[in-house]
Amino acid sequence: MAREQGLTEEQVDHIDDNYESSPLDERDIVTLRFTDAIIGDPSRLSPDLQEALRKQFSEAQIVELALGVGLFHSLSKVLIALGLEPETMPTTVLPTPPAP
Repeated sequence: MAREQGLTEEQVDHIDDNYESSPLDERDIVTLRFTDAIIGDPSRLSPDLQEALRKQFSEAQIVELALGVGLFHSLSKVLIALGLEPETMPTTVLPTPPAP
């Protein structure tokens, strides 16, 4: 999917835990920060991140990105719960953040 969207192997290699200090462009880094906040800890959607999102995306694009990440994340959870995840695809279990 990354190649289909025009990402190079080098760019994909930078999508790891240190992406914020990688040579990815600011738009990609903001997108990854937003994705991490949605999937991992929604409280990380700080005012700074919200401002960074608005600098890179329109309101409609932010909504589309949020819904896309949310839909893929929820679908993956349902497939895992039903035992329907692909056998050949590694599964990463992320802990649920504590309630505030």
